[in-house]
Amino acid sequence: MSMLVRKLVALLCILCSVSAWGADVIRVGTQNVDLIFRVGENKRLKQVYLGRKLLNDQDLQYLTEGQEAYLTHGMEDYFEPAIQVEHNDHNSSLELKYISHEKKALQNGVDEIIVTLQDDKYPVTVKLHYVTYFDTDIIKAYTEISHKEKKPLLLHRYASSMLHLDKKKYFLTEFSGDWATEVHESTQELQFGKKVLDTKLGTRSNMFTPPFFQLSLNNVAEENAGEVLMGTLGWTGNFRFTFEVDNLKKLRVISGINPYFSTYSLPAKEVFRTPDFFFTYSFSGKGQASRNFHDWARQYQLKDGMGNRMTLLNNWEATYFDFDEEMLVSLMGDAVKLGVDMFLLDDGWFANKYPRHSDTQGLGDWTETRDKLPNGITRLVDEAAKKNIKFGIWIEPEMVNPKSELYEKHKDWVIHLPNRDEYYFRNQLVLDLSNPEVQDFVFGVVDGLMTKYPGIAYFKWDCNSPITNIYSPYLKENQTHLYVDYVRGLYNVLDRIKAKYPNLPMMLCSGGSGRADYKALSYFTEFWPSDNTDPIERLFIQWGYSQFFPAKTLCAHVTTWNKKASIKFRTEVAMMGKLGFDIKLSDLTQDELTYCNAAIKNYNRLKPTVLDGNMYRLVSPYEGNHTSTMFVSKDKSNAVLFAFDIYPRYAEKLHNVLLEGLDSEKLYMVNEINLVPGQNSPFKSQVYSGDYLMKVGLNVFTGKHLNSRVIEIIRKD
Repeated sequence: MSMLVRKLVALLCILCSVSAWGADVIRVGTQNVDLIFRVGENKRLKQVYLGRKLLNDQDLQYLTEGQEAYLTHGMEDYFEPAIQVEHNDHNSSLELKYISHEKKALQNGVDEIIVTLQDDKYPVTVKLHYVTYFDTDIIKAYTEISHKEKKPLLLHRYASSMLHLDKKKYFLTEFSGDWATEVHESTQELQFGKKVLDTKLGTRSNMFTPPFFQLSLNNVAEENAGEVLMGTLGWTGNFRFTFEVDNLKKLRVISGINPYFSTYSLPAKEVFRTPDFFFTYSFSGKGQASRNFHDWARQYQLKDGMGNRMTLLNNWEATYFDFDEEMLVSLMGDAVKLGVDMFLLDDGWFANKYPRHSDTQGLGDWTETRDKLPNGITRLVDEAAKKNIKFGIWIEPEMVNPKSELYEKHKDWVIHLPNRDEYYFRNQLVLDLSNPEVQDFVFGVVDGLMTKYPGIAYFKWDCNSPITNIYSPYLKENQTHLYVDYVRGLYNVLDRIKAKYPNLPMMLCSGGSGRADYKALSYFTEFWPSDNTDPIERLFIQWGYSQFFPAKTLCAHVTTWNKKASIKFRTEVAMMGKLGFDIKLSDLTQDELTYCNAAIKNYNRLKPTVLDGNMYRLVSPYEGNHTSTMFVSKDKSNAVLFAFDIYPRYAEKLHNVLLEGLDSEKLYMVNEINLVPGQNSPFKSQVYSGDYLMKVGLNVFTGKHLNSRVIEIIRKD
């Protein structure tokens, strides 16, 4: 055979190989990331690649066989499966084979790929859905399961996503804690075996660990360097992430509803849809991955993601449960003096047979306490309107105190064990949202208030108890449906509220960060990260949540926690989120009030940059006695830098902070703002190039304890 013939044969083989790949390759791609599947000769779907986008289609032929995309129980694999079922004949095996796939455009820059798999021995269908958000490098994955067996199919495990990775090393960063001490970062290298992050708390599922993680590949990722996969589950209930390293040092990541006590009986022809798993893959560190999530959330997922957010004054720390109508009207006057947009009435305004004087009674009885509010909510809404501010109100509609009229009338609506003593968390129990009657009641709490008082402009929706006494009077023999059907019932309620009141802003509150997920945030404009408002602790808490959530989702209030920190320090920590106040103005000096007025005006001016700009975490509080964060507008015309000295050591060596995200070829005026009356800034206003600010930086830290600075940076066009 001549050399020419051999070359032609080789070329023909390559072309045939590429052609074959073109027929059986499924590419899930964004601007910078590829997730690639291949249909094997046995019709099993394999994941053959996850990583940086491949630029040449002809290279696909060289990808190795990979791992089964959605592993099943009962077959040849030895490790954790994505799905486990039980058929009508009690056989638990499942072998999923490729049937077809389709791609459709959902909107500009958003596509969906649906891969249909079926078992050839049992009439079970599994559809893998992948939605790609091209510009933000976010991929959404979820699964749909259905069947045509005569009796219900038992689902024991039903993951939203399974991802396979083959790297030298894997480093998992988790975020764990407890009430008032949330999202503490810790990183560990994954070795052979399983690491599980999960929760079994039901309603307040995120109290110990939120549903998100960072996975560094090969080396521990830094803020601006390294490969990192970041993932989060959109589910306001029990979740589980399983990270399993096998004998070949390959890693599988399984994400979805926690199968604990959640076996689901699926009737024929019904579809079980799993929650959405969202992930991004960054090749330039954690900061870029965070900005991917922030941009995506504002554009596609967060309720009113591109809209404004209101500043507010909350009455809680000023009054707790002890207030009356005149006191609240007076506090509205304080809101006006302060210069905020809204007054928020917190817990304690409802119930009559068992008036709400503490957390021990009244929860569930959503009528105004006559002794406290003789004119109902009407006067409060009217007074707010007269003062040209908005009025918001606190509710906790999913819960009930045993000492309440609701409990006395409808104990059948309460999750409780019928033959055991009740266990109370915070003196309360959870209503059974798997029950449609209870869903109507919970919807009616909001709808009743809005119908009677349409001037209400905001709801703070609390949820203080996990599910205890785990038994549903409504579900009867299907008790293992409770954890799933509760969340679905909650979404039914929230869908109804969103449909009737589409522009109603609501805060997702749950005794702090008991809830923080992107499905819930499709109904809520913001969430309460922690009941701990100590500004030092908030620096760490807000740093943790900023990994996944944009600043406009993080409610940050100025309170009296940690009075060693000045009002300036406390306010400037809160200005890095959605600013609010929970203080008595009578506790402030005139200079402090003047400072707060000016700071609120500055915040309102800087909102487009802080809430909608690019966030850069410059100096981590985990790495020393200082921390700094910067926000840059999308057009790079302005920025604001926050710098905090916590407890610096004596004569500590201080280094310049290198700025990020500016235009290196432009000049910027740099100026300190938010000064206390009578104080001058030691920081001189000056013009620098963006190049200088990003390469040489600024000396923004001091040797003072609990000192803060806000630096405004404006481009000179």
